[in-house]
Amino acid sequence: MRMKTNIQREPKHSELVSCVGWTTPEELFSGADDHLVLKWNLNSNETTTLVKLPDDVFPTDMHWFPKAAGGGKKAVSDLFVLTSTDGKFHLVNKTGRVEKSVEAHKGAVLAGRWSFDGSAFVTAGEDGAVKIWSRSGMLRSTLTQNSMSVYGVAWGPDSDSVLFTNGKQLVIKSMQANAKPTMWRAHEGVVLVVDWNPVNNLIISGGEDCRYKVWDTYGRVMYNSFQHDYPITSLAWTPDGELFAVGSFNTLRLCDQAGWSYSLEKPNTGSLFKLAWSSDGTQVAGAGGNGQVLIAHVIEKRLEWKNFEATVTGGKQIHVRNVINDAVESLEFRDRIIKLSLEFNHLVVATSTQCYIYSVKNWNTPMIFDLKEGNVSLILQSEKHFLLVDNAGIYVFSYDGRLVCSPRYTGMRADILNYQTVSISNDTIAIRDKANEKVVYVFDAQNGKPLGDGKPITHKLDVMEIALDQCGPATERRLAIIDKNRDLYLTPVRVFGTERKSYKLGNMIQSLAWNDASNMLSALADGKFTVWYYPNTIYVDRDLATKTIFEKEASEFGKNPQLLQFNGNHVIIRRAEGSIVSTSISPHPCILHSYVYSGRWNDAVRLCRFVKDEVLWSCLAAMSAYAKELNTAEIAYAAIKEAEKVQFIVNIKDIPVKEARNAEMALLCGSQQDAEAILLQAGLIFRAIMLNIQLYNWDRALELAVKHKTHVDTVLGYRQKYLTRFEKKENNKRYLQYMEGIEVDWEKIEAKMEMEYQKERERPTVTSTAGSAKPRQSRQETTK
Repeated sequence: MRMKTNIQREPKHSELVSCVGWTTPEELFSGADDHLVLKWNLNSNETTTLVKLPDDVFPTDMHWFPKAAGGGKKAVSDLFVLTSTDGKFHLVNKTGRVEKSVEAHKGAVLAGRWSFDGSAFVTAGEDGAVKIWSRSGMLRSTLTQNSMSVYGVAWGPDSDSVLFTNGKQLVIKSMQANAKPTMWRAHEGVVLVVDWNPVNNLIISGGEDCRYKVWDTYGRVMYNSFQHDYPITSLAWTPDGELFAVGSFNTLRLCDQAGWSYSLEKPNTGSLFKLAWSSDGTQVAGAGGNGQVLIAHVIEKRLEWKNFEATVTGGKQIHVRNVINDAVESLEFRDRIIKLSLEFNHLVVATSTQCYIYSVKNWNTPMIFDLKEGNVSLILQSEKHFLLVDNAGIYVFSYDGRLVCSPRYTGMRADILNYQTVSISNDTIAIRDKANEKVVYVFDAQNGKPLGDGKPITHKLDVMEIALDQCGPATERRLAIIDKNRDLYLTPVRVFGTERKSYKLGNMIQSLAWNDASNMLSALADGKFTVWYYPNTIYVDRDLATKTIFEKEASEFGKNPQLLQFNGNHVIIRRAEGSIVSTSISPHPCILHSYVYSGRWNDAVRLCRFVKDEVLWSCLAAMSAYAKELNTAEIAYAAIKEAEKVQFIVNIKDIPVKEARNAEMALLCGSQQDAEAILLQAGLIFRAIMLNIQLYNWDRALELAVKHKTHVDTVLGYRQKYLTRFEKKENNKRYLQYMEGIEVDWEKIEAKMEMEYQKERERPTVTSTAGSAKPRQSRQETTK
C-alpha cells in the first residue's frame, strides 16, 4: 500500500497554507496566510475563491461540521469553524458568508474541532486555555487553563472528554465536573499535534522531538517511531481507524494503526501543517508551507485469500492474480474504490456509489447494486452472506446482491463499528454495544431479528473484541469474547431453556481468529501461539480441555504480532513492523472435523488409529460425546486410557430409552440441569428422581416426587440409607414431615422400581444401541 501524491505546477496560494478540510470526497477547501479560503473541485480540477478574509485575519485551523451529525441520506456539511491568529474563531457557511466571529482567546486560536455529534466545538489557544462552545458559538465552559500554549486538541469517541497538548505532556480531561484528568509525559520535545480515533479508540501524537507515537487511552505507548529529520507537524486518522497519515517537512508517511509505516513520500510542499482525510478514507489533503495543497490517494492495497491475490492498482482499478496458473484479471470500475474484501470464494468491492460482487469462478459478470451511502467503512464476509457498514447502519447481503436484513437496536452507532466489535456467520450477527461495552447484541442473519428472547449477551467486564465461529449448525454457534483483562471466553449464542454458560479458555490474548473451514480457534496469547482444535470441549468434558490444545512459542513472530487469517491448516500473522509471516498446524484436526460434520464416524476412528496422536483421540472423544455417538466415544476414551468414562458409557449403552441415554450423556458432559430437563420433557419422572438421588440433590428429588405424586417413599428410603451409612440423624424439616406420614417398605419400593423399568422396556419408541433389554440401575443400587 502506498500514496499517490498530486501537487500543482504553480501553487494556488501565494503564502503558507495553514489548514484544509473536506465536505465531500470531491470537494476540498483550503485556508492560507494570503487571507484566502479556496474551494477545490476534484472532478473538474477547478479552484475558486470562497471567501477573502480581512488583512488582519490569518487562519490557523479549519474544521467542517460533521456530516454524521447533519442527518439525512445525503447530508453534507454546510458550515465550518475557522480559527485565526487574532484570537477569534469564525463560523463560515458554504457560500463564504461569515455568520459569526467571536473573541475566544488572548493571542492566536491554534486549533478548533467540532465534536462527533456536532453539539459543540472546542478551541485551544496560545493563552493555554481550552474552551467549549455551543453549536451557535456561545461559550459553555473553560475546560482548563494551562501555563503553556495548547497546540493540538481532539475529542474523545463519545464527545464526553477532550485530549489536548500541554508542553511535553498529553492530557485527557473529562467534561464532567471534578473528574480527575489523565496526564502523561508523551515526548521529549513540545507536543505539536494530536488526533484521537473514535473507532479504534487510539491516540496519535507528534512533537518537536521528531517522533510520532501511538497511545491507548491509559497513556500506554503502543508504538514509538524512530527519530525523523524534522519535527512532526501534522497527523490525521482515517475515519475507519485502520490507517493514519504523518506530515513533516517535505514528508508524507502512511502508517498502519499499529504504527508501522506502509510508505514514505517526499513531495515538494515544505512543512505539512495540517492533514485531513476525505470521509471515505481514500484521499488525504495536506496544507503545505510553500503554498502548495497536496492531495494524495491510497493505492496498491493488497488482499490475499488462498491462491488469489487482489491489488488496487489505481483509484478505479483492481488486478486479481491466481498464483497457481499466474492468470491475471483486470477489473475496471466507474467510480472510486473505497473498500474491498476477499474471502469465501468472493471478492466484494464497494465504490462511492455501487457494490460489486465477483465470484472467483467468474470475473466477467459481477452482481452490482447501488449503495444508499457512499462511505462504506467495513465489509465482513461469511460463507453465505456478507455485511456492509456505513454511517447510516448495518446491511447484510447475499452473494447474489439481495438485501437479506438490516439489524438495528436502540442507540446503535454504526459509524464506529470495526472488525473487532462486529462479527458475522452464516446464521448470526453479533454487535458490541458502544453505550455499554459489556453488552453484545446477537441477531438472526436471515431476518435481522434479535435471537431468543431478545436479551443481549452480557459479559461481566467490558468487551474488547468478539468473533463468531463459522461452521456447524446454528444451534451450536459459539461466540469468542476478549474482555478488558484480555481474557478469552467462549459462550453459546443460542440458549434453550437453561442459563447461558460462559467458560474461560485463556488469558493475555493479543489476537484471535476462527478457522474458515472448521471450528478451530487460534490465538496469540502470552508469548505463545495457541490453537484450540475443538473449543467446544470445554462444554463437553473439561478434563479433556487441556488435551485438545496445540501450543508453540511465538518468539519468532516478534513483539505484539496480529493474526490475519486462519485458513485450513495455514495461519497468516503480521509482525509488529508490518511484515507478513505464515505458520502451519497439523492437517489432521481439520480432516477430523470434516469427517465429524458429515457423520463419517468410522472414518474418523480410522484416521485417529492411523495418526496415533493423543490430541486427536481427545478431540474425537469430545466430539462423539457431544454428538452422543456412544460407540465412537467408547473407542476414543479407551484410546486415551479414561477407564472410568468407558465404563460409564458402557452402562449408558444398556439403557433402552433414547431420552434416558441422552440425559446420561448430558451428565457425562457435566450438564446436570440439561440431563434433568431431557428426562422431564420425555415424561421420565422416575429417571429424573433417581438422577437427583444419585447426585445427592435430596431437596430436588423430594420436590419432584411430591410434585408428580410418585415415588415419595423411594426418595425417603434412599435418604434413610444415606443417613444410616454416614451415621447421621435427619434434620431436614421437609423430610421429617413426610417421614411421619409415609412408611418406607423396601419390598414395595423395589417392586415399583421394577415396574418402572418394565415400562421403559415396553415403550414403543425404544431404540437400543447395544441391543440389551436390561435397563441400567442406579449407581447406588449396583454398589449394593
